[in-house]
Amino acid sequence: MDRLLLSFNADPAARGVVRMAGGVLHLLRLGALMVVLSLSPSSYLQPARRQAVMQQLVRATLPLLTWFLVLSALVSLVLIRIVVATAASYGLSQYAIEVLVRTLVLELIPLYAALFVALRHAMPQAQQVRALLARRRQAASAPDALATVALALFPRALASGFAVLLLAGLAGVTALVLSYLSIYGFSPWGLPAYTHAVGGIFSPAVGLIFALKTGLFALAVAVVPLAAAARPDAAGRFRRQSDMASFARLFSALLLIEIGSLLGNYA
Repeated sequence: MDRLLLSFNADPAARGVVRMAGGVLHLLRLGALMVVLSLSPSSYLQPARRQAVMQQLVRATLPLLTWFLVLSALVSLVLIRIVVATAASYGLSQYAIEVLVRTLVLELIPLYAALFVALRHAMPQAQQVRALLARRRQAASAPDALATVALALFPRALASGFAVLLLAGLAGVTALVLSYLSIYGFSPWGLPAYTHAVGGIFSPAVGLIFALKTGLFALAVAVVPLAAAARPDAAGRFRRQSDMASFARLFSALLLIEIGSLLGNYA
């Protein structure tokens, strides 16, 4: 048995599997802790913690809001014109609204919002947290784990998740308005038919899957970069991580969530 354990520990592939399993458990534990802290009223009672949360919310949303809405409006206009022109050329204009809502609002915009917040806020904040932990380790300070999570990780995670939800909601409303203007112009007479078509797409099942997917996107953006930043490497150090590796982990999680939503909507 001892010889088997020694051979298992000496195998690089086995060590990689063990470390991967530990990373998954660390991610799940931190994600559960973030959800519990965000739903607990005691997380917002202390003035210092409440001020830290408000500061992170402003940093995560205000600098990104204008550029994200401008870029999402431009991308939405391009896709709307392509879909409307293609549907009209084939005599399928009655299906243009459904295609636009399903592709833009249900699929593309939540994923685009998650990636935008991840690249512009969540991943840079994760690198700052890792640098902070590295400095504390060099200073030989060992703060309480829960206090570190509450003071350093929780405000950043909450702000990243909130930014994804806010930007996805605003971009979805913008896409719906632009779709109506592209199809009916500024005439109010198409509003009943348009709202009826959009409401028919958002059935209870589709609406539930859309809400779950957007919420899981926000949770992934809030937790995955910070979980990797708060976990030491094999040597127990907090050296700077590769941005590509961090983005690959996050994109894999987002892709799994997107595949699950597609299966739920169209399978």
